[in-house]
Amino acid sequence: MIKLFAADLDGTLLNALHQVDRTIARAVNTVVDSGAHMVIATGRTMLSNNEHGFDGLPVEMCSANGSIVVGREGVLKTFPVQPCLLEELLPAFPDICFDCITLEGTFATGTPEMRAEGFGADPWWRRIALRGMRQVQQESIFFETPLAELLERTVLKVNCRVADPARSEELKAFLAERPELVVNAPFSPVMFEMTDPAVNKGAAIAWLARYYGYTEDEVAVYGDGGNDITMLERFKHAYATSNGSDDAKRAAGNVIGSCRFHAVPRHMMATVRRQGRIASYIRIE
Repeated sequence: MIKLFAADLDGTLLNALHQVDRTIARAVNTVVDSGAHMVIATGRTMLSNNEHGFDGLPVEMCSANGSIVVGREGVLKTFPVQPCLLEELLPAFPDICFDCITLEGTFATGTPEMRAEGFGADPWWRRIALRGMRQVQQESIFFETPLAELLERTVLKVNCRVADPARSEELKAFLAERPELVVNAPFSPVMFEMTDPAVNKGAAIAWLARYYGYTEDEVAVYGDGGNDITMLERFKHAYATSNGSDDAKRAAGNVIGSCRFHAVPRHMMATVRRQGRIASYIRIE
């Protein structure tokens, strides 16, 4: 019996336009009405179910790649990065705009222009798709934040995009030399999404399941990309979308349809209906 459903957003639960629509809203309500929990497992920072189109929907969140766990009663747990990572990383790459995620907001090390330049690493079609989202994000970001101020804050995740391929390889090498300080689990190859090594979506979802008294066999997870791998590998009931990466499909072992055709919300609703029929049969017997 699945009691907790957890889904990534882009390429998984959201539609092809990266939006919540009526089918998705109906699936969320179907899950919750059945008595199960609906969890958004995302690299995005979500502190409220009124963000990213989920206004009023009864979802919980394992956001910022699992470094923030949000229940129905608010933030339940956080997993900060180690300050010494910031002390080494930021001075080594002063030309890169790093987004430092905290519960109080996003504090960027560079200028808006530096941050926008990083999106040049994205393919043209994704730059168009993300243009509006990026403009909204930048309005809520604090730019040119000095290292001293960041060290006084609790930073939970560090993001960046690097348009220069050579500089990107240098950053990858820098991170690879410090596995005790950081893990990089981006949803796409052009991004960097850095957290503490103990943090990932799978660990956060497992923590939330234990919090609610569920076993990991009572959890179903859905994903499509690089930052979903640990989540898909960890749980028995794991599903990748057909539009997902090959690595995600291998990690899940089960491939369902495309996000363009609402494969995930439809699969969740079918699971709930099947469980309801089984429960009714048991009660009759």
